[in-house]
Amino acid sequence: MLQKLREFLSRGKKVELNKRFASLVRIGQGSMSKLYKAHDLQLGRTVALKILDKEKTERLMARVFQGKKKPPEGEIAVSLRHPYVVTTYDHGVLTTDEQFLVMEYVDGVGLNVLIHTNDPSLDGRRIEILTKAGEGLAYIHEAGYIHRDFNPRNILVTRDGGLKIIDFGLAVPNTPEFRAPGNRTGSKEYMAPELIRRHPTDERIDIFSFAVTAYELLTGHLPWEAHDSQQALLARINLPPRDPREYRPDLDDDIVRLLMRGMASNPQRRIRSMKEFVRALQALPKQDY
Repeated sequence: MLQKLREFLSRGKKVELNKRFASLVRIGQGSMSKLYKAHDLQLGRTVALKILDKEKTERLMARVFQGKKKPPEGEIAVSLRHPYVVTTYDHGVLTTDEQFLVMEYVDGVGLNVLIHTNDPSLDGRRIEILTKAGEGLAYIHEAGYIHRDFNPRNILVTRDGGLKIIDFGLAVPNTPEFRAPGNRTGSKEYMAPELIRRHPTDERIDIFSFAVTAYELLTGHLPWEAHDSQQALLARINLPPRDPREYRPDLDDDIVRLLMRGMASNPQRRIRSMKEFVRALQALPKQDY
């Protein structure tokens, strides 16, 4: 995989940052990248510019995807077009050998922030938000990819009620090569048991992560202990999730059953597809959640 990455970095014309982009303002930083609001002189518009850390990206590719032909993040992101998935206009390599992605600028807030602050803008909109996010994730699956890091931090909610799924740094094609057992990289609080066990995986790991996200959005809590410890990971495998009605007694029985099916430890007992999950959300009784 590292050789493939180096081949990608070496081909094509490299872009000089200050000749392509102007008015850069840092608006975010992840573990593997920096995010800027910028004016793209080539496209003639304000964009979100994501620049991947070269050394960290190489280490990730070597550790997680060694020997696999993983497409670069930009190649995956630029192929996706859906109202609830962030639009990526372009991707390439800077003269510094750093990969970059040019995305639509989204004036929004991470769903994680809204949950943790119990933001009043969520009131009465939680099922709507979940339905939109579910439609976006279903589209990603239909396009042939597994997101692998679906969680509230990777969902932007806009001021006008829109929503965008972001961050395809860990996304992989849904093919036998990438469904094989491997490294359990991702956000551990949302990680499916089969990924923790290093068993074969498929798009149902995203369904599990979606159900945990739904649980957290509806209750304000995670279904298991949140610490990053071996004991917490084992609890995810061996213990059922806490009944969401302990935090939210007014939850409808249909919602509770849906959450529990989505978080089933055995993927064979889990909801079979995101399309099915979305249909179930749409069929829920109209409640003011």
